[in-house]
Amino acid sequence: MSSTTGIVCPHCGWPDGGEPFQVLSRHTTATGRTEWTRCGCGSLQVRVVDGCGTRIVSRSVPAPSYAPAR
Repeated sequence: MSSTTGIVCPHCGWPDGGEPFQVLSRHTTATGRTEWTRCGCGSLQVRVVDGCGTRIVSRSVPAPSYAPAR
């Protein structure tokens, strides 16, 4: 997967293409889809999935109190 923000999460070092990440929502667009996801560290990510593959185009810092659901 390519990413406009890097090949790993800058907050936890997990690979952008690695699992697990939590898909929060998916939205179909004219050219593919947009996905809102959450990295294992809690960082929100916006992924664009189209004919060129999957790219992370934006991400937030992790929420300080984020604890993944078990």
